[in-house]
Order: sequence, then structure tokens, then C-alpha cells
Amino acid sequence: MVSGIHHVTAVTRKVQANVDFYAGFLGLRLVKQTAGYEDATQLHLFYGDAVGTPGSLLTFLAWEDGAPGRAGYGQISEISLSIDPASIGYWLTRAMSFGLRSEGPADEFGEPVLRLKDPDNIILKLAGAKDLVSPAAWHGASIPAEHAIQRVRGATMLTEKPAESRSFIESHFGYRFQANRGSIDRLVSQSGDVIDVRDARGFWAGAPGTGTIDHVAFRAADDESLHSVRKALEATDASPTNLHDRKYFRSLYAREPGGTLIELATDKPGMIVDEEQAALGTKLFAPPEAITNLHDLKVVLPQFAMPGQPRINYRELPFVHRFYTPPDPDGSVFVLLHGSGGNETTLMPLLNKAAPRATLLGVRGRATEEGFPRWYKRITPFSFDQNDIKTEAEAFAAFIEGAVKSYGLDPQKVVYVGYSNGANLLNSLLYLHPNLVHKAVLLRSMPVLSDYPHADLKGTDLLVISGKTDAYGKYASELEDRLKSSGATVDSDVIPGGHDLGDADVPIIQKWLLQENR
Repeated sequence: MVSGIHHVTAVTRKVQANVDFYAGFLGLRLVKQTAGYEDATQLHLFYGDAVGTPGSLLTFLAWEDGAPGRAGYGQISEISLSIDPASIGYWLTRAMSFGLRSEGPADEFGEPVLRLKDPDNIILKLAGAKDLVSPAAWHGASIPAEHAIQRVRGATMLTEKPAESRSFIESHFGYRFQANRGSIDRLVSQSGDVIDVRDARGFWAGAPGTGTIDHVAFRAADDESLHSVRKALEATDASPTNLHDRKYFRSLYAREPGGTLIELATDKPGMIVDEEQAALGTKLFAPPEAITNLHDLKVVLPQFAMPGQPRINYRELPFVHRFYTPPDPDGSVFVLLHGSGGNETTLMPLLNKAAPRATLLGVRGRATEEGFPRWYKRITPFSFDQNDIKTEAEAFAAFIEGAVKSYGLDPQKVVYVGYSNGANLLNSLLYLHPNLVHKAVLLRSMPVLSDYPHADLKGTDLLVISGKTDAYGKYASELEDRLKSSGATVDSDVIPGGHDLGDADVPIIQKWLLQENR
């Protein structure tokens, strides 16, 4: 059997910073970008050598602006990459030139090791392992060939059950004991990479989230090996999962006794099954069973630029936000406010259909209800926290002011689109912060302020779309009358459905935009 590491998968909070570090600073090749197999709205990036050889792969699930996790027992805590021992000085100097803090070099099991942290604070080690080389080292980056990263050297596992964890890895994945250093047992595979099993009794438990390592995947030569290991695992308490076809490999998962998630993945078909070697990593692929089509996924998934290419430099502003820039932008900008339970990307596919060349700025509400984002607190389905509406409206106005300055937006040309309670925040903003919103689409909206201050809305152009069977639809006419009496120009329409959004909204929005642009 083949033994060794196939890949290591971690979770990143900011995809652009991740690409800049792994493809830019480390010089790894981006060999694949896909929508997630468990969640198609989650970007999955694969880095490796020139062909994405098993054993060279680091992969990252992008939970853009997701909650941070915590490294602890039941997790992989460190990833080690192989370099030539003589390259330690080069990487120490390179880290300094990039403004990165490093520790070492230090001796670990007789190897010189330089310790770094990536942008998510994941510990990454560059280990001098002269004999552990890639059969297809990547020389397409700015790293001199002699200093290039070769492959994954190893990973450190934190466990409260070191003896059981070690036995599990040795019994099922072809590793054998090599050496001990204090609380760490080093296991080595036939491929030459290592797993350091660290006794973490007395540590805290790991928690999933951004900045943590999700799992380590070991190599299976073929499907026969995969089934053989699965059968052996079923005889234990490991509770292996069903087999999964990940297109580039087939795999199964199991928890080792200490709680760390382990995957077993086949060497083939490999990364070049759907892309030529020269074009690896240049296209986005979607799992065949994804319920969202590839076009919509391209709008929803976070965009990034390769090192040296133009990109959006995001600013720290009061609200989490995300841009989508189409291939041929026409200069128009839409600011999107989701409904209850949505997020900054929820409205992007709909507005991309209505205005394909518009740049979209999706914003995430800061209030929550049962853990899901909202724009303000709700007391009952039809009554709302008035102080929270005013507080969040003020914060959003400050966000827009910052976005105008930071991203060079023209406030007179921005179109706002809100759905449900996002639309309700918008119609409240018209009165609480006059002259902020000049053009807006209000989808399934209702008045939510108990007292409306006077506001002159002359010059404000609005489109209100309500649903015929929507329980909130009966409030739409009251909202329209109030807006008109304040001087706003209001167009309105009613779709046959209820509160949900759908394709019926698209032609109405398109028609209104054409009228506005005459």
C-alpha cells in the first residue's frame, strides 16, 4: 500500500490574503478552485506543486468573514513544508522582506525549522528535509528553483489520547514510530512525511472555525485500498463515513480516538482530470450535484486576484461587506441589504440577472436572531425595536460614508436594493438620514418606525415591489403613500407570489432601471 499525506485542509477567513500568502509569499501553485462539495457557496482552493501531486497539496475552505475557531486537542495544530536545509537563510530573509514575523531556525528531530504564521494565524513550519522532494516542483513563481517548497513535510496532531491516536494511525494508514522528543512521538510514512502526535492532555479542546486546520488526508493507492481500510475501520469504533467522490479523488472520513478528523483519499484521478497542466487553477468548477448553477456561484463566491494582479483592497468598516465585480463593469454600483437570515451575498444572483454589468456591494446586517443576521431587532413579526432601528441606521449611514471615501463611490449614482427587513432599514433611512439614499428598490417592504420625522424626499426615486399573497403586503400601500407624501417619486408593482424573492422581480427591476437611465 501507499502511505503518506495526500493533503491537509484548513479554513481561511480572507481568501485574498490567503492567496497572497500561499501563492505569493510561499510560491505554491494554485492548482484548483472549486465550489465546496459539502456547501457549494463555499470556495475551496488547492495549492501544490506543478501538477498537484498527492503529498504536495494544501487546501483551504474559504469562510469569508466567518467566525474564528480555536486550535486545541482533537485537531491538527501545525503544518510543515519541505525545503532544502540550505534554504533556511533564504526563507528567513524573504520573511523579513515581506514583513512577516518568524521564529527560528530551531532544531526539530535533527532538522532546521523556521516557524511562521499565515494570515489566519495558522502555524506553518518550513523544515529542511533534503531527501523529501517533489517529482514536479513548481518553478512558476518568483522563488529560485533551489529554494522552492517541495511538498508537505508533515503535520502535528494534538490529542488527549496519545497512545490510542498513535496506534490508530500506525494500524490503518501505514505509519511507523520513528522517534520521541518529550511530549511528541514522530511517526513516518513510506512516502517520507511525518505525523507528530503530541500529548495535549491539560490543553483546551479545539473549536472549528476560521484559522483552524479541518483535517489531514492520507493517501490510498486506489479504490481497493480505500475499501480495505474502510472495512478495517468498521471493525473499530472509528465510525467511517460513506465513500465520497470528490472528482479529483475518492475518499472516506473517520475520527481518530483523540477526535481529529482524518480523510483517506485516492491518488487518482488527480488535478489534471478537468484542466490541462498549463491551465491548472484558472477556472472555477462546481460539484455535479450543486443546487446552485455555476454562473450564480461565480457571483456569490468571494473573488480574488493572483499576486501582482489588480484587486479590491478592502477596508475595515462597521459592517461586513463584499464586492462582486463583473467581467465588464459599466460603472454602476448597487448596494444590497439582505432579509432575515441572509447575508452579504444573498441578493447578488438576483441583481446580477437584473443588471449584469453592475458592480455589487453586498452588506451584512449586524443584528442577529437565533444566530442569523438581521438589520435590527424584532420584538414580534410585526413590531420592532425602535432604538435598534435608529442605532443601526446611524451605523449604516457611517458605513456608507466610509465606503464612499474608501472605494471612490459616487453617492448620486449608487442604487440601493433591500429585501424584507433590509428594505425596511432602507425606508427608515430615508427619514432618519435624508439625502443618503437617492435611488432604491424596496422588495417586500413595510413601514417599521413608530414615529416618522419630517423629511423632504424630493428627487428620491423609488421602486416598491410587493407580493400579492405576502402577509406583509397589506402594509405596502401605506408605505407608498407615506413616501409619496414626503415628495419621493414612487413606482410600484405587485408580483403574483408571496414574501419570497424570485425571477418575477427581475424584469420589473430592469424596466425601472431603464426608465431611470433615460
